[in-house]
Amino acid sequence: MLDSENARLRGYGLLVLRVVVGVTFFAHGWLKFHGMGMPGTTGFFTSLGIPIPGLIAWLVVLVEMVGGIAVILGIFTLPFGLLLAADMFGVLLTAKRGAAFIGPKSYELELNLLAASIAIALSGPGMFSLSQLLRRKQTSQS
Repeated sequence: MLDSENARLRGYGLLVLRVVVGVTFFAHGWLKFHGMGMPGTTGFFTSLGIPIPGLIAWLVVLVEMVGGIAVILGIFTLPFGLLLAADMFGVLLTAKRGAAFIGPKSYELELNLLAASIAIALSGPGMFSLSQLLRRKQTSQS
């Protein structure tokens, strides 16, 4: 396969990864904000022994919702990928501590989201992203 064809396929692969991971994170943030509500999320974080649970609850919701949208669009993927990875690392250390790898109350989803977030952070947004579109626009104006 030609290099340009490989690049295009990699771009589609990153697009699929970004959209699925971004939608998943956004949905989890939305659930914490609207489903459980911030008092419910803060209460849950308190039950886990998370320090300053009210502040952390807001930070997690913002990271998951804003980070999810940024990842979907393909902008700021390095900082948001790392923040989302840190979010999942925190979940593994608190809510999923002692859980089985697979099963009803397992941690495989969080581990996969951690790995995918790191992959997105390290790989960048790919060619089908808002970052790439803005870069092309800047180059054409120069």
